[in-house]
Amino acid sequence: MTMNSSAAASNQPDPAKVAKPQRALEAYEEQSQSGEGTGLFDRTREEALAPIRKRALGLLDQRARSRHELRGRLIDAEFEPELVDDVLDSLEGSGLLDDRVFASEWVRQRAARRGKSARALDMELRDKGVAADVRAEALDQITEEDEARQARAFAEKKAREVKTPPADRAEYDKALRRVVGVLARRGYNAGMSMQLAREALDSRIADLQEG
Repeated sequence: MTMNSSAAASNQPDPAKVAKPQRALEAYEEQSQSGEGTGLFDRTREEALAPIRKRALGLLDQRARSRHELRGRLIDAEFEPELVDDVLDSLEGSGLLDDRVFASEWVRQRAARRGKSARALDMELRDKGVAADVRAEALDQITEEDEARQARAFAEKKAREVKTPPADRAEYDKALRRVVGVLARRGYNAGMSMQLAREALDSRIADLQEG
């Protein structure tokens, strides 16, 4: 299939979005190297901060992280907590570390790619040390309608694995548990999971019986 020029262009990264973090990184590195913003330049302290900064930037280059998560990784690397906090403050000041941006992207990507429920995503962000108000703001991206639509799609996909109508109640319940399990593992509530799983399974069985 050939993609037209407008579709191809839409798949290209937005230059403005790419340039913004690049400018922030350049400004941060210039400030760090010059000592600007720290008052009297303390070479000894800067030498102590440099390896922490390098490790932090390396971790952020792998993927976005919350402040709590990044701090934990740096402390685990046996850097001094006080120096770690100084580096993290500088990263936040430069816009390279932002829990609100991190949480918003985490929710958007995990909901779209893995079909995680708002409940599951809230737990994941909480485990990463993201504040409750920041989590709530990020989760506003997901509506109840979005969740139900996503959950139904997963239930229907799992139900299609049933190739023959269940011979008895035991086989039906076994198939139902498998469909429910797909939804439960993504954090959907039990009531909705059971309802959608039963609807998807019953629809699948009806299709098989008609065929």
